[in-house]
Amino acid sequence: QVQLVESGGGLVQPGGSLILSCAASGIPFGCAEMGWFRPAPGKQRELVATITRDGSTNSADSVKGRFTISRDNAKNTVYLQMNSLKPEDTAVYYCKAECHMTPWRTGDYWGQGTQVTVSS
Repeated sequence: QVQLVESGGGLVQPGGSLILSCAASGIPFGCAEMGWFRPAPGKQRELVATITRDGSTNSADSVKGRFTISRDNAKNTVYLQMNSLKPEDTAVYYCKAECHMTPWRTGDYWGQGTQVTVSS
């Protein structure tokens, strides 16, 4: 079965860095788009950054210039390099992957979430 396993969260001081990883397994035909989302007060779970199979990226304005998303297609793994972290980045970060269960059909899958806390 499909499983997304996240790692890399933790407690850092403002200005610090973290690297999040999300590895998808049980994917017969790879993943089209993978990325990271976080909830915000009074809002839906919102985009942090996503990346397609060919490397096209999309990210929230609030993280541009600070966060970098990348992926290893062979490993079905997506990474989020988080630099210059701010207290407002504090959240549970969820990995999401749109993956091919057949060459033509995709499904959306979510990780369990990993806590990122930015505090002095």
